[in-house]
Formats: sequence, structure tokens, C-alpha cells
Amino acid sequence: MQWEVVIGFETHAQLKTQSKIFSGSSTEFGAAPNTQASPVDLALPGVLPVMNKTAVEKAIQFGLAVGATIAPESIFARKNYFYPDSPKGYQISQFEIPVVQGGSVTCVLEKDGKSEVKVIELTRAHLEEDAGKSLHEDYQGMSGIDLNRAGTPLLEIVTEPVMRSAAEAVAYAKALHSLVVWLDICDGNMQEGSFRCDANVSVRPVGQKEFGTRCEIKNLNSFRFLEEAINIEVRRQIELIEDGGTVVQETRLYDPDRKETRSMRSKEDSQDYRYFPDPDLPPLKISQQWIEEVRAAMPELPTAMRQRFISQLGLSDYDAMIVTQSKAMANYFEQAVGASAGNDVHGEAKQIANWIMGDVASTLNREGIAIEAIPVSAAQLAFLIGRISDGTISNKIAKEVFAAMWQNPSAEKDAADKIIDVKGLRQISDVGALEKIIDEVLAANQQSVDEYRAGKEKAFNSLVGRAMKATKGKGNPAQVNELLKKKLTQG
Repeated sequence: MQWEVVIGFETHAQLKTQSKIFSGSSTEFGAAPNTQASPVDLALPGVLPVMNKTAVEKAIQFGLAVGATIAPESIFARKNYFYPDSPKGYQISQFEIPVVQGGSVTCVLEKDGKSEVKVIELTRAHLEEDAGKSLHEDYQGMSGIDLNRAGTPLLEIVTEPVMRSAAEAVAYAKALHSLVVWLDICDGNMQEGSFRCDANVSVRPVGQKEFGTRCEIKNLNSFRFLEEAINIEVRRQIELIEDGGTVVQETRLYDPDRKETRSMRSKEDSQDYRYFPDPDLPPLKISQQWIEEVRAAMPELPTAMRQRFISQLGLSDYDAMIVTQSKAMANYFEQAVGASAGNDVHGEAKQIANWIMGDVASTLNREGIAIEAIPVSAAQLAFLIGRISDGTISNKIAKEVFAAMWQNPSAEKDAADKIIDVKGLRQISDVGALEKIIDEVLAANQQSVDEYRAGKEKAFNSLVGRAMKATKGKGNPAQVNELLKKKLTQG
């Protein structure tokens, strides 16, 4: 039987505020356990929660960025459950009327060597408070509870169940992560729990309209574990059904050491939480004037930047999408374009985009670092590309120079020139020198010459390769091609 995977996402993005969502307690990470839990966070008798205005503004920013509807009035509710890390016995969240409704996130999916742009529809994004943290590793036979995180503001972002593979889910998660960091509403630190993904996974026979029974995999804190966990859970569900079993709706945890998902608890439905409006919090009212004030203070959004790169720099839709996948990458691209010295702005922008999508991206991936830590500055990359344009070096040699710049960082803008001179990599463009080399190559490869003249085009490529080898890769490729054709035609 052929199976279709169905994935929906719930992501908890911790909002970048100095204080908690309903109290003045600090949200700083790493403090000694239970030193940042106030009476409000603990729900002690007589205390009242007060809404954090900055948290609301960051939710509005997100809603505007994803093209969602900002609810003019939304309601906070009590979500009742009993876990040791929940000091109140309930969580203040939003249920029936969330602050952000609808919207979408655009991502790029790499599939079969090709790139595909996907739009993932969002259901909602709502404000809520975080719970505390259970600590198991440092206690023998017992668990500790750290309530520092209790009351930290979260924006829970929920998708429609529209993703159909682990790769698609990872592409969405990366795009969402990039967006919240771009907006500066979340620091995106997955190791510290600032960006946590829960994947709802089910399978169904291809062609079936009804969804299968879903399982939720909780708190996936890396993109690699996210992809592994979904693939392993999909395989578990398919094998279970094909063996005559039934998938049970439950919450599961992923064990990366054993490469398996494990049952954590039965999965509750909304009625199990007994939601009701929080009597201590009035409805959250957001005026159109407030929305416009937030909009005016926002940074340029990725969509607007893409359109600017397309209209002003001549980038294709795809290239503009790739170079704006993160704010840091977009800034690097813009700085490189600004540092270019030529007159062909469109051509240079395209070359820079190609380098960023090619050698820059592949080297970053291989080294396992983010573009913020790249050892080759944007100005240095622009200078290197300029040396290709003016014929000093070939594109192939430029890759060698780029690798040397990466391995031996320098603060000097013209670092490429020093490497070119030290290694003797300047391109041979002297016609006389090239003709002499080509004459020698033609004389030594009469069979290839005869084959080309007999109509075999591949023989020409062979001769080009031999000529470039004879120049030790320093021959100007365009001139080598032109001179070879000229001599082969004349002969």
C-alpha cells in the first residue's frame, strides 16, 4: 500500500522581552534555579496578572509579517492541566479568539536536486505563558523543578496540516525560524529552548481524504532531530498499521541516541483542558492605530526586500528568495553589491548571488557555521568577483582564491590580490603567449584536430581542456576558446 504523510506544526517562539508576559520578573536565561519566579508567576493568593505590552507588539509584528488578520479583540483563557512544572495548575493561553489569525510562511524546498518554493498556510498564532522546567539529570531517584521559565512570553504558531514530508517540515521550520529572528521578536536559540517545535504526524493511504490518527512529537530542538524524528515516527506508524495494529493518539518524545520515538502520555483534546476565559484578564483590544504604529517601526520585511532586489538589481524570483532566507544573508548580499566597483549593477548582483548560493553556502554548510561568522567579508567577496570581471583570474581560479581567503582571514579588502600574486595565479590574456601554447597543443593532438574537423564537437572540448592544462589553468578561457576555433577553422 502507498502511504501519504500528513504533518502539522506547533512552534513555540519565546518573545524577546525583558520581563515576563504577566509579571515584572526577568526573562534572562541562565540564572540560578527559582530566582526569577515572582508571586505572580507562582499564582500566589491575592496577585493579579498584568499584560506585557511589548509581547503584544511582537505578536502584532509577526501577524503583519505573515499577512495574517490581527484580531481587534482577543481573549485569554485558562488551560487546565496538572504537571509538576506548572505552579498554577493551569496555563494562561488563548483559545477561541487568538490574536493572530491565518497568514502564511514561504519556504524553499530542495527536492531531487531542484528547488521548489512552497507556501505553508498558518491557522493561528496566539500568546501564552511558558511553564517551568523539570530537571531529571542531576537528581537520583527524583526530579527538580526550576520555575524561572514559568511566565515567559511565548507566541505559539500553528500551521494547517499541509506538509507532506519531513524535508518539507524542516524547510518550513527553517523559514519560520529565520522570520522570527529577522523581525527580532525571538532570538531563535534552539539549545536554550527559545524556539521549540512540536510536529503532529499521521499517515493515510494515498487517495484517502480522512486524516489518520496523529501523534505529537514534542520539543524538537534542532532541525536535524526534527527531520529524523518525523521520518522515524512515519515508519513506526506505517509498520504498526501494516502489522494489523492501530495508531493511538498520544504525545511522544524523540530519543536521538536510540533513534526512536517513545510514548510520553496520551494526547489530550481541547475539551480535556476545560478552557474558560481568565477572570483576572480583560479582553486584549488592539486598535488599527496601534497596528499602524507597530507597522511603521518594523524592519523591511523579506517579501519587500525580495521585490526590491528583483526590481532594482534584476534578480530572478528564485535568486531573490534564496538571498533573503535570513536577514544576515540579505545584509551580506547587499553589502557585497554596494562594494562592487563596476557599472553593470544587474550583472554584478547576479554574480554575487550565484557565489552566495554556491561557494559561500556550501562552505558554510561544510564548516558548520552561520553566515554571521563568515571569515570572508562582503567587500572581499565583491573585490574577488571584480577580479573575474576584469579578466585578472578565471572563475575556476577564483574558487581557489576564495578557499585561500577562507583559510587565511585578512581584514584587507584586496586580500584576493595578495593571494593571486603570491600563488602566481594571474590569468594569461596575452594573445601571443596563448597562441604559442595552442599551437603546441594542436601539434601534439592531431587526432583530436582531425575528429573536430570531421564534425565531432566533443573533440573541441578535449582540446580546450588540454590547452587550459598547458596554461596550468591560468589561460583566459574565453580567449582560449576563441583562438582554438580560429586556428581549427583556418587550418
